Amino acid sequence: MDYLDILLVDDEANVRKALRRAFNNSGLAVQTAADAMDALDCFDHNQIAVVISDQIMPGMRGVELLSRIREKSPDTTRILMTAHADLEVAVAAINQGEVFRFVVKPWNNEDLVNIVREARDRFTTVRSLRHFDDATILSLARTVELKDVYTRGHSDSVAGYAHMIAAKLGFSEAKKKNIKHGSWLHDIGKIGVPEAILNKPGALTDEELAVIKKHPGWGADVARQACLDPIVVNIINYHHEKFDGSGYPVGLAGEAIPLEARIVAVADVYDAITTDRVYRKRHNETRAVEILINGKGSHFDPGLVDIFLKTRS
Repeated sequence: MDYLDILLVDDEANVRKALRRAFNNSGLAVQTAADAMDALDCFDHNQIAVVISDQIMPGMRGVELLSRIREKSPDTTRILMTAHADLEVAVAAINQGEVFRFVVKPWNNEDLVNIVREARDRFTTVRSLRHFDDATILSLARTVELKDVYTRGHSDSVAGYAHMIAAKLGFSEAKKKNIKHGSWLHDIGKIGVPEAILNKPGALTDEELAVIKKHPGWGADVARQACLDPIVVNIINYHHEKFDGSGYPVGLAGEAIPLEARIVAVADVYDAITTDRVYRKRHNETRAVEILINGKGSHFDPGLVDIFLKTRS
């Protein structure tokens, strides 16, 4: 089968031409389709990384088409193009897992190309993880870290701290290995977060924060598609949950949060507060310990904080 970076689906010829022009200098392999059936036929002969479909088309609406594509080619990243009046439809499609992103007409060419590059990265990540080994996983984690210059080495450090806790709890080698993989991949969902948000020096807007808060779910979806172990999926999905239920993306509390995710939450925050970030300087050791202790029962599982502090002392 031939490989295509993007399939563009729209029933209006002038829109298809305009979309093609947006990718003229992108280096991406592009094909267009005039309707849903043409688009589905393309999947019989091509491996397609990203599909962008208009919502309002005769015969079959965009959401239905992307749902069909999900069944036909589950790894393909699906993007819905809508008018402002269809935003409710687009958001519902994202929440139902049918769509990765939506683009509002009229689009900005540069933004569209960036969205597609991120979507293609997601496709590549899923394919890579399905045939994973330690080297592949660590390489993918470091690729994500390149988007944020302040997090280089973060995944390695988190894995080391989480392994210390897991070893103290007497976990099996298989479980410790899955915790290591989950630690390496805990931020894999940031592949879908624009670098402008990740590297913003000041406070995030509510809209930007909402995008950040989607990264655990995006990452967990990638891990599920790649058929990774449930422990790995849990770490990715729930490492930002807090013990008092005030975290995200679901708001789980206490022992409802998977143990492996509670472990990585401690390791993740400790490494984050002891390294420089774009929005603040690192805390010293004394202050970092204070933050962990003050977060017992609210942010963190109290027993895991105690284990971590005793193990590393």
